[in-house]
Amino acid sequence: MGDAARKILVIDDEPDVSRAVRLTITLQEPDWHVLEANDPEQGLLMVDSESPDLVLLDLVMPHMSGFDVLKQIRLFSDVPVIVLTVRDDELDKVRGLELGADDYIVKPFGHLELMARIRSVLRRAEGTASPLREPFQTGDLRVDFNRHIVTVKGKEVRLTSTEYKILEVLVHHAGKIVSPGVLIAKTWGLNADEGSEYLKVYIHRIRSKIEEDPSNPKYLHTVRGEGYWLGPPSEHQT
Repeated sequence: MGDAARKILVIDDEPDVSRAVRLTITLQEPDWHVLEANDPEQGLLMVDSESPDLVLLDLVMPHMSGFDVLKQIRLFSDVPVIVLTVRDDELDKVRGLELGADDYIVKPFGHLELMARIRSVLRRAEGTASPLREPFQTGDLRVDFNRHIVTVKGKEVRLTSTEYKILEVLVHHAGKIVSPGVLIAKTWGLNADEGSEYLKVYIHRIRSKIEEDPSNPKYLHTVRGEGYWLGPPSEHQT
């Protein structure tokens, strides 16, 4: 408890699931406001009109899949999204992450796990308070820490909270190789138990947004067997 009041939107066609999620959240955080949308179209309208702090999105719904809803959300909003999936399916997880999800949770889930995931994603979205710092720039890539804005050639690049957090960690270690384990720990904290395969999905997404040619990156480099580093080409590049 003790966190600032939040607005959480649950998009799930099963009212029982939505009610269970609402009960879990309000018992732990009575000041939080939980909104429910029982169909995809209503959910999309509420993301736009209610500006929630976080969305819990079911992947399996009639008329429009959660994947399609996520695609639509990412066209106009960077709101953190946790996808809910009924199966511990690797392909579903990876596809959700590729489309811009910040995390996922498998049904049925425990109350403690749900709240831990929600709090972890909200922390990433909020960032940590830090003194004002000069923007970081390498080539045409610029990261403004104080405003949480990333630009390439002066044009703003929209990153999800998780993508921004990964890039921020790399910027803090610019010019140095950062291992997957360090990136996972600093990004996901105690929930970083899924391994480096999911990190690769996020690295791919970040490159697709900041690199002119993602297959031949200028900024976000991979060192096989060691990790990733941010900066202009140097002796680290392989």
